[in-house]
Amino acid sequence: MMSVASSGRSSTTDDNDEHEASQAVIATYQAREEEIERRKMEVRERVESQLNRAEEETRRLAQVWEELEVMTDPMRKEVGIVRKKIDLANRDLKSLGHICQKKEKEYKEAMDAFQEKNNEKAQLTSTLVEMVNQSEKLRMRKLEELSKIVNSNI
Repeated sequence: MMSVASSGRSSTTDDNDEHEASQAVIATYQAREEEIERRKMEVRERVESQLNRAEEETRRLAQVWEELEVMTDPMRKEVGIVRKKIDLANRDLKSLGHICQKKEKEYKEAMDAFQEKNNEKAQLTSTLVEMVNQSEKLRMRKLEELSKIVNSNI
């Protein structure tokens, strides 16, 4: 009987050893699973952290973009307004330039006509002065002749 008891004990010990071995395998497996879970959580946390940073950077970039758009819009409008004013001024200048050229031509023609008439007047005045001088000389001669005649009759 003893051998039966021994063999019973031996099988219990074997069962215990197997149980302990399977417990050890399970514990090792659970430890590995926990390690995998822990690493998975670490990776997930890092990914979430990077996603959060990326989202924050995206928000910041969107905000900067909006600010840039706001800055360029008024400038673009102002530039457009100034360009339109420049275009209008150019059209006015072109029109006024033509008027100026026409007026300058008219002025030049009037000035030439004025100079011509002024020269003509100067010539006529010279001629008149010469004629008056000759007339005076003639009258003086006549007066001298008449005076001689009158003096000789007296």
